[in-house]
Amino acid sequence: MYNILICDDQKDIVSALRIYLEAEGYRTFPACNGAEALEVFAREDIHLVLLDIMMPVMDGISAMAKLRERSNVPVILLTAKDEDTDKVLGLNVGADDYVTKPFNPVELLARVRSQLRRYMQLGGGKVREDVLTLGGITLDDRTKEVRLDGNPVALTPREYEILKLLMQSPGEVFPPRSIYRRVWNEEPYGAESTVAVHIRHLREKLEYNPAEPRCIKAVWGQGYKAEDPSGKGNTK
Repeated sequence: MYNILICDDQKDIVSALRIYLEAEGYRTFPACNGAEALEVFAREDIHLVLLDIMMPVMDGISAMAKLRERSNVPVILLTAKDEDTDKVLGLNVGADDYVTKPFNPVELLARVRSQLRRYMQLGGGKVREDVLTLGGITLDDRTKEVRLDGNPVALTPREYEILKLLMQSPGEVFPPRSIYRRVWNEEPYGAESTVAVHIRHLREKLEYNPAEPRCIKAVWGQGYKAEDPSGKGNTK
């Protein structure tokens, strides 16, 4: 899974970009100015940066110049139509591409895929296999952190292990007895009710509407599974 840093001082643009990118399976990290973007970049394993030019505190050109001192990660500028001079300056400083606002989501995603493909083919970075993502949920098995739309979510050890089991095999249905045996490492006596309680707690913490879950699904009479919200299924 690729990690993408989105930096723009307009919150609606950041929100829209996160929706488009996370629907494609990317993990996103928001920032509202260049200084904040550099802080995020320093602590996260970022594979691509979407960077606005005109921002308070630190503009995109200054941030990119600092970024280029430490990394050759792809940078795509987010520019307005009347910023032609800034586009040229950005490309000269080290930007790899630019997208003009208002952007076309299809074009943006195509440019993101192209830059990531080139970056990886040149050996620029490695995708961590211990990070799982589904919808807006991200599970980092190295740090044992779970996030929803980038915000940390506190899970109990049992909840964490159930979530990891489901996210490791999206679409696969796990009967309650199987979940209990794998997570508790015990014979599944009373498994159905115990697992159901933990699933309910996971939904309360990770679903926007626990009564109508998008990701943690129940398959009637069979068990539970993790499902991509953009996918199709016959569960409820």
